[in-house]
Amino acid sequence: MYTIVKKESLNPTVTRMVIDAPLIAKKAQPGQFVILRVDEDGERIPLTVADYDREVGTVTIIFQIVGATTEKLNHLNEGDCLCDFAGPLGTASHVEGLKKVAVIGGGVGCAIAYPVAKKLHELGAEVHSVVGFRNKDLVILEDDFRAVSDRYVIVTDDGSYGDKGLVTDALKALIESGEQYDEVIAIGPLIMMKFVCKLTKEYGIKTVVSMNPIMIDGTGMCGGCRLTVGGETKFACVDGPDFDGHLVDFDEAMQRGAMYRPFEAKKREETCNLFKGVN
Repeated sequence: MYTIVKKESLNPTVTRMVIDAPLIAKKAQPGQFVILRVDEDGERIPLTVADYDREVGTVTIIFQIVGATTEKLNHLNEGDCLCDFAGPLGTASHVEGLKKVAVIGGGVGCAIAYPVAKKLHELGAEVHSVVGFRNKDLVILEDDFRAVSDRYVIVTDDGSYGDKGLVTDALKALIESGEQYDEVIAIGPLIMMKFVCKLTKEYGIKTVVSMNPIMIDGTGMCGGCRLTVGGETKFACVDGPDFDGHLVDFDEAMQRGAMYRPFEAKKREETCNLFKGVN
């Protein structure tokens, strides 16, 4: 069993948990993920390794409450245990050798972007972090990003915090001001990553994106997380989750990603009803 040693609400819909998992902490790298089950009857869900502490033996996960399993997970507290916590899975982000990088995070995708920015900072790269949220109430990990960034830009759709606009506006302003990047790493909603890639393609800047399609087993057997990259079928769980953003078929990925939203909403509502009146 995997004990929750710390739980923290980052905003009304996003929670950070620190899990006692020494074997995973020993091997985990930025870009990788775990698959967990809340209980024996629960479904398997993938969550990115948001941080890790090899000495203490803990792994940090950050999740948005969107479906039944994340709703159940959020009802657990410090001292409670997860049934399964398997990993690390996926291919670690390739960040060695990069000298100057723009890390773009959107919404809860910042939980995936942060460990990448942290690793780049530890390796001595110059890190420019550009993060975007719908409004001030949804901002997460600001202090964490500032600590590992040589330059930090925050934007909100409504202008309630930071600059008003989109991450693409901020990134374009940086590029046109003369900033030259070895690579752009974009992680967030599919539509955000699509337009970041459209922008960087105009300037000829290599861009890596982290894909998070529906996933079941996490080992390449089920095929649920398939994507089209450069005209070829790839599996996010074993070939990724990082891919060349200029080769990803984002329209197909968005279409597939929307297939289960009504089901997720229905199951979450059912789960919320189960917890009504429960402290």
